[in-house]
Amino acid sequence: MKNLELAWILAEIGDLLELQGENPFKVRAYRRAARAIELLPEDIEAVWRRGELGRIEGIGKALEEKIDEWLSTGVMTYYEELRRQLPPGLRELTRVPGVGPKLAQRLYQELGIRNLDELEAACREQRLRHVKGLGARSEENILRGIERLRRQMERFPLGLALPVAQQLVRALAEFPSVQRVAIAGSLRRGRETVGDVDIVASSADPASVMDEFVRTPGVEQVLARGDTKASIVLKMGLQVDLRVVRDDQFAAALHHFTGSKEHNVALRELAQAKGLKISEYGIVRVDEGEPLAVATEADVFAAVGLPCIPPELREDGSEIAAAREGRLPALITLGDIKGDLHVHSEWSDGLHSIEAMALAARERGYEYIAITDHSPSLSVARGLDPSRLEEQLEEIARLNRRLDGIRILTGCEVDILRDGSLDLPDEILARLDVVVASVHSAMNLDEAEMTERIVAAMRNPHVDIIGHPTGRILGRREPYAVDMERIIAVAAETGTCLEINASPDRLDLKDVHARWARERGVMIVINTDAHSTDGLDQMAYGVTVARRAWLGKADVLNCLSWPELKARLKDGRR
Repeated sequence: MKNLELAWILAEIGDLLELQGENPFKVRAYRRAARAIELLPEDIEAVWRRGELGRIEGIGKALEEKIDEWLSTGVMTYYEELRRQLPPGLRELTRVPGVGPKLAQRLYQELGIRNLDELEAACREQRLRHVKGLGARSEENILRGIERLRRQMERFPLGLALPVAQQLVRALAEFPSVQRVAIAGSLRRGRETVGDVDIVASSADPASVMDEFVRTPGVEQVLARGDTKASIVLKMGLQVDLRVVRDDQFAAALHHFTGSKEHNVALRELAQAKGLKISEYGIVRVDEGEPLAVATEADVFAAVGLPCIPPELREDGSEIAAAREGRLPALITLGDIKGDLHVHSEWSDGLHSIEAMALAARERGYEYIAITDHSPSLSVARGLDPSRLEEQLEEIARLNRRLDGIRILTGCEVDILRDGSLDLPDEILARLDVVVASVHSAMNLDEAEMTERIVAAMRNPHVDIIGHPTGRILGRREPYAVDMERIIAVAAETGTCLEINASPDRLDLKDVHARWARERGVMIVINTDAHSTDGLDQMAYGVTVARRAWLGKADVLNCLSWPELKARLKDGRR
């Protein structure tokens, strides 16, 4: 948990520096260091004791000194000074759609707005419209954004909650009296956001487990501590509930607390029809009062004559009928993925070279990786114009001649312009292995105009994939208005693939839309949109979304080998 606490501090420093208008490279450095520590496979204190902090990617001398101070004293002076310089609620303002760091600073300086409540009051009092560049419509949009944010603030994204839960489970698993421990609840089912984290453990000495749990580093508050259940709130605001049962009850408890409620109700009804009673304590024959041996979740399902239903499918009860009728799909796994078809390099806004990205892909067992840097209209990301793209193609050709065990595919994430045209000419796109088309601007179009804009891109004979199709950023930006049923219908007609963007900030397409696409025969592709080598590890989040959408490997483009993939891409079919 020290790793996560430190990562949280470094990420907050990045946010505070951005609010102060600091150099974006400095801001990015702190966020990059936060991510590296979050993904560190060992305890940061162990690395520190060996004197090897500087070996962690992104940790330079200055950061090493700050981390050393924090691990030695429990305080990072630089962080505390930054926090004193700005009101604590100012960071919150930047999460409101339409209020970035620069506007948040202006609102603070010009109107004295320090937090969300004050921003809401200023909007309702119509004071924002007098700020240069804003107006009545801006006030209305910001008010709507505040309402959405307040709803979202009660939930945590999968990409934040899951690493925290995994760290807690690893820590509990090392405790001598813990026999088994696992994540449960909506987090285990892979929901894109969760209200809290549920953990189930088994032990013959639950009191000692409770003692260990409430002493977890980073605890802000202990809400409850009983004999078999405890609830804590971490400093980041996330509530974690732990339940401890006997080991012979563990499988039934894990199933019960994984849920969902609808799934459990449907399974209990099926059990009742068979003369059984299922609860978090086990399974009992009603007429005899005799408990059944339940060692695993598979035993829970076998008792009612079902195959084991994966947690991601346990949502609305329909999975019970599918299991009874033999219609459960063989879900995709991370091991089925053969490559990543949407990644960025230092040629645009990525952190690492093409070679570094390719070698990282090879380390993950991939056959191929597509370099899809931005096109020229996205100037903030140093998008590639035709001449720079030509240079990149030559660089990729050289690397492919030199590197073994990985194929680097040429590509581009080309902007879909407001009128539906693309940011690069067809003659250039035709030369690329993979073309990802995405919306990055003019996101306030009405539904009809935005839909036709994306449809026009799908009808381009060189566009293989529509990237992050609804444009959402979880907790920060709502999806733009778009008719997904029409998008899916045209994708089926044109053979265009739709992306599940695995970045935990996006998870776009969401599971419901991905399932619609599968049912209409549209091929899905799971990409990370990685901007660094570490970003490639986010593929697991996309696979979770795909599993919730009932996808198997036959439904996913990048489960194909390179020869199969080449034949499936639009230009490869001609």
